[in-house]
Amino acid sequence: MIDLAPYIDHTILKPETTEKDITRICSEALKYGFASVCINPCYVKIAYNMLKDSPVKVCTVIGFPLGASTTAVKVAEAEDAIRNGAQEIDMVINIGALKSGNIDYVKDDIAAVANVCKGKALLKVIIETCLLDDYEKVEACKAAKAAGADYVKTSTGFSIGGATETDVALMRKTVGDTMGVKASGGIRDLSTALAMIKAGASRIGASASVKIMEELDK
Repeated sequence: MIDLAPYIDHTILKPETTEKDITRICSEALKYGFASVCINPCYVKIAYNMLKDSPVKVCTVIGFPLGASTTAVKVAEAEDAIRNGAQEIDMVINIGALKSGNIDYVKDDIAAVANVCKGKALLKVIIETCLLDDYEKVEACKAAKAAGADYVKTSTGFSIGGATETDVALMRKTVGDTMGVKASGGIRDLSTALAMIKAGASRIGASASVKIMEELDK
């Protein structure tokens, strides 16, 4: 059976998340050996202090969940997150710019954050697949690759849909083997997680991580 834990970003991004919730998910991540905890920026310091002596990374979100912040704001968010201990950054593209056909803006927006992350943090780029057609998905992936990102990611989990096997496969085909693909949004059970990996995902974002691992143990 696959060693699933290293694929998982154990995620809690709801606005009502408390410090107690952060402590809990960090403890769960340590117990199961997840790749990271994915949390809102205000909790990065707390998570870093809990996880700094472990292999579990601290991941946070930038321009989240709409992607409509200016580039300068995204850069400032990324700089602040890295100062506070973030080792992975999941940023949302400017979806409206992409749908307007302004690919150069999208690429430059990503590149500015990639420049902040270089040598300090892994950069995953959320393209919000549920709002895009296939052409736009491919263009977003190409822009992320050209801008120097490390991963492309399907979804925020806060829009009208989440990850699908079809989208993961398309993203993997577009970026090839030189980038990671993160499937996120609506992955709530073991069969879905495994299907995403089979389709080409190298990382899974899930809030149901413990449930998935319990299914695997059975």
